[in-house]
Amino acid sequence: MHSITRSAAVAAISALTLALAAGAAIAASAQEEANRTAVLAFYEKGLNQKDADAALAYVGNRYVQHNPNAPDGPDGFRKFIGFLREKFPNSHSEIKRSFVDGDFVILHVHSVREPGTRGRAIVDIFKLENGKIVEHWDVVQDIPENPANGNTMF
Repeated sequence: MHSITRSAAVAAISALTLALAAGAAIAASAQEEANRTAVLAFYEKGLNQKDADAALAYVGNRYVQHNPNAPDGPDGFRKFIGFLREKFPNSHSEIKRSFVDGDFVILHVHSVREPGTRGRAIVDIFKLENGKIVEHWDVVQDIPENPANGNTMF
């Protein structure tokens, strides 16, 4: 029968704990990237292609809208996309950067409703559950004609 010292057992347990933590970090990272991919696809299908049904494939069994001007749920999203398609058929949103923190994906977006205009800077925040979008917040700021500094908003 083999016997191991207490220090060898502690070292083995520590190594196993580190390996499990590393595996969990890799799994979390993979889920975060899957969340980012889902939000980017949702945004492209909905906001740029104006295909609400294709975008809603990335939405969970609920869609809570925190923008006070937009109704909750898939029907509210469909109405918004219909509004874009009717009033701003050439609108385009360029995602400048994206950030992921667990179940949250944050986009920094340059949205131009009418080509040739300055557009707006938008920060969109999405919460996902089980890889599906379930909540949305946004902050919208017009790009001024005469900014107080020479920095861009992007």
